[in-house]
Amino acid sequence: MNNLLDWLRDRFQIDEVLSFVKKKDVPVHNHFAWYYFGGITLFLFVIQVMTGILLLLYYKPGADSAFESVQFLVTKVSYGWLIRSIHSWSANLMVLSAFIHLFSNLFTRSYRKPRELTWVSGMFLFVLSLGFGFSGYLLPWNELAFFATKVGTDIAGALPLVGKPLLIFLRGGEEVTGGTLSRFFGFHVAVLPGIFTVFLAGHLALIQFQGMSTPLHLEGKPLKRMPFFPDFALRDLLLWVVVLNIVALLAVFFPWELGVKADLFAPAPAGIKPEWYFMFMFQTLKFLPAYIFFLEGELVGIAGFGIAGLCLFLWPFIDRKAGRGERWKLVPVLGIVAILFIIVMTIVGYVMD
Repeated sequence: MNNLLDWLRDRFQIDEVLSFVKKKDVPVHNHFAWYYFGGITLFLFVIQVMTGILLLLYYKPGADSAFESVQFLVTKVSYGWLIRSIHSWSANLMVLSAFIHLFSNLFTRSYRKPRELTWVSGMFLFVLSLGFGFSGYLLPWNELAFFATKVGTDIAGALPLVGKPLLIFLRGGEEVTGGTLSRFFGFHVAVLPGIFTVFLAGHLALIQFQGMSTPLHLEGKPLKRMPFFPDFALRDLLLWVVVLNIVALLAVFFPWELGVKADLFAPAPAGIKPEWYFMFMFQTLKFLPAYIFFLEGELVGIAGFGIAGLCLFLWPFIDRKAGRGERWKLVPVLGIVAILFIIVMTIVGYVMD
């Protein structure tokens, strides 16, 4: 090991890196546990990459081959069903962990100066994670995925001015076809991972140089500090092992079903629903009336979600009082209302036919 370190020292400035890592520490307080969800999200993304590469060895994009290749993978390839289930479950848990990470940072006001760009880059990563879920859902080319993608792209097509070009861009034409499948495959395995990697590198670099944020109400108070390496890193690693076991147990006892191959000419089956992290939006749009005043109800709903998303992106610049150390009680109230709305509408979406 010493010979290896000496070899590396001759070629790279690893002493500076090791010195930086040893100096980094983490504040310990009552909200300390929320720090781990960023690492959990990162770990689940790594699982996504590793299992996705294995799935690529057998997957064949195309309307005539996608479903059959996945069917062959889960029935004929040794442990193919397990790899696919791990990939699917880790994707869902990654989005859940990203949701928790987002709201925990919102409540603790981790976005305040000088961490505005850390928040913005994290929001980009969150949106890209949803993009991974939306694009990957169609790849098995089964019945549920086909019609859910049709509904999702129809919603995007309802946007004023940009709706029609956006729909054609997503579908590769007027309708969801094999061309849409090939396009979503390209998004899922090339475009989104490339963009995600760039933002992830920037996000991690900002966190490393700025350090962990302290909750607003504890700022300026004497707090116990924990060395990042090895103390916090080892705890993070132990939690990753726990998460890996949870993913493995879910994949084994609740394997991801393949369903029936998509038929472009068949009517949509009853009860078509999107993935759970889109359910609250889907159900909200269903509850809206056809017209609100002189505007289409669906258009008003889409505009509302768009404005809410834009406000989240720009929240560090909206909540300027947090930068001066003042407590703004509106932030936790809005966050709690948003969480309750997402939970209630998601449950209603699954309970109602």
